Amino acid sequence: MDSSVDERGDEINMNQTNDRREVAVRNVFNFSVVSAPMWSRCLCLWLLPLTFLAIFFFLPLSKILSFTFSLETLTPENIRIAMDALRFTLFQAALSTILTLALGIPSVILFARYDFRGKSVLRALTAVPFLLPTVVVAASFNSLLGPNGLLSTFHFFLFPHSTLPTSSFTLHPFVAILLAHVFYNSTIVIRIVGAALSNLDPKLEQTARSLGADSLRAWTKVTLPLLRPSILAASLLVFLFDFTSFGVILLLG
Repeated sequence: MDSSVDERGDEINMNQTNDRREVAVRNVFNFSVVSAPMWSRCLCLWLLPLTFLAIFFFLPLSKILSFTFSLETLTPENIRIAMDALRFTLFQAALSTILTLALGIPSVILFARYDFRGKSVLRALTAVPFLLPTVVVAASFNSLLGPNGLLSTFHFFLFPHSTLPTSSFTLHPFVAILLAHVFYNSTIVIRIVGAALSNLDPKLEQTARSLGADSLRAWTKVTLPLLRPSILAASLLVFLFDFTSFGVILLLG
C-alpha cells in the first residue's frame, strides 16, 4: 500500500515538473516572438538620432581635430597665434567677470534690501540683455559707441566746428568688449546672488549691528561669507559665457 502511494506521488510530481517545463518553454518562445518586433522598434527608434549625431557631430568634430592637430597646422607661428588668442580670451573673461560682480553685487543689495517704486519692473528689465542674441548686443554697442556711432554723430551735429577728433568719442575695442559683457551677463549675478540674499535671515546682520559692528563689518563678516557659494556659482557661469563669447569680440574687437 505504501509503495503504491509513493509511486502515485512520484508520478504526480513528475507530471507537475513536466508541466512547469512546458510552461517555461512556451514563455521563452512567446518572449522571443514578441521581443523580436520590440527590439526592431527600439533599433529604429535609436537609429535616427545616432545617425544624426554621427553625421552632424562626430564627423565634423573628427575633421576639426584632425585638421587642428595635423603637421601642416602645428607650426610655431600658428601655435604662437593660438596661445595669444587663448591668453587674451582668459584675460578678458576674468576681467569681465570681475567687473560684472562689481556691478551685480551692489544691484543685488539694492533689489534685496530697498523698496522703491518700479522695483519689480527695473529688476525684470535687467534680464532683457541676457535674452538678446550676442550679435544684437554687440551691434548695439557698435552703433552707439563705434567710429560712426550715435555718440560721435551727435557730437558732430552739435559742434560741427569742434577741433576734437571723432575718435575721442569712440571707445577702445577692448573697453567696448568689457562693457558689452557686463551689460550682457550682469543679470546672472543679480538672479543667483539675489536669490541667496533674499533667503538669508536679516536678523543675523541685525544681531551683528546690535553687538557693535557697523554696516560694513556686518556685511563682510556675516552676510558675505554666507553668500560666497552663490557668488562663486555666478562667477563660474559669467566666466563661462565670457570665455565662449564670439559674436561680441568679432564685432567689437
